Amino acid sequence: MTATGQLYIVSAPSGAGKTSLVKALLKAVSGVEVSVSHTTRVKRDGETPGVDYHFSDSEAFEALVSANGFLEHATVFGNSYGTSKAAVEKQLASGIDVILEIDWQGAQQVRELMPASCSIFILPPSKLALKERLKGRGQDSDAIIADRMCMAVDEMKHYSEYDFLVINNDFDEALAELLSIINSQRLQMGRRQQSHCDLINQLLN
Repeated sequence: MTATGQLYIVSAPSGAGKTSLVKALLKAVSGVEVSVSHTTRVKRDGETPGVDYHFSDSEAFEALVSANGFLEHATVFGNSYGTSKAAVEKQLASGIDVILEIDWQGAQQVRELMPASCSIFILPPSKLALKERLKGRGQDSDAIIADRMCMAVDEMKHYSEYDFLVINNDFDEALAELLSIINSQRLQMGRRQQSHCDLINQLLN
């Protein structure tokens, strides 16, 4: 019997290394996928529909909102983003563990609908390190970086709402901690009973 997949929520302030850690996690462990979000944002060069995002117009997006088709959704800087409920439920039913890379507001929405989800917050080792990482991207002006730092502080204030806390000081150590969380969830009684029900029945009968 295939065990139902585990839903993970991963949140972090911009610059904490969440995206890099999740990419490394996907390479290090099997049976885990990242949910592909829907967005009304225009596709950027190099992005692949269905891989980076499911791109849609505002009308199609709002139709899904009205049909309660999203686990969570939000509008940021005029663009809407959402996580498909049907797609996530299908992945979980097939035994795939699913990661949602969302902010604290989206995490609150998901926890209400799926309280069995496992949530992880990633913190930087210091404000200075966070600022240096944002500067190191070479994409933003000092004013934008200052705005991002303010947003990061607001995001980090919600860390205690999560089940696990990872501090990304050393990348390899942070990745090892994420892997430990995945393994601990897979070893929980309910999931082991599902995946090994035949063996358990044979041993007890």
